[in-house]
Amino acid sequence: MNVLAPWPAEIPLRHLFVRDMLVDAPIGVFPHEQGVTQRVRINVAFGVEDSRDLTVGADELGRTVSYETAVLAIRRLATAAHTQLVETLAERIAVELLGDQRVRVVRIRIEKLDVFSDTQSVGVEIERWAVK
Repeated sequence: MNVLAPWPAEIPLRHLFVRDMLVDAPIGVFPHEQGVTQRVRINVAFGVEDSRDLTVGADELGRTVSYETAVLAIRRLATAAHTQLVETLAERIAVELLGDQRVRVVRIRIEKLDVFSDTQSVGVEIERWAVK
């Protein structure tokens, strides 16, 4: 049986991601953004605690967080109600994902895609860590 070498003192992480999720979100602060949706692209990466005594090739569902759970939460938060700022939406997603005790860190990027004709996108990226 192959076992990985001893881990350093830090918690080992497995990084999962949801990439380039497109959502029509009710978002924006300006009068022309009220009562309408805008296309946003959401990217989320999250570091999940991994086992220190990991056996190479172990194929156990309990070692990870469900992508489906993350996608459904992101979609729900992005579409549930009007949000003024992409920063606020990013924070809400961070709080939701960090609610799973195995998630130690999240990085969220939210881009509004149709704001300026001469840019691909504008937005924000945040990183938040769980407090232990």
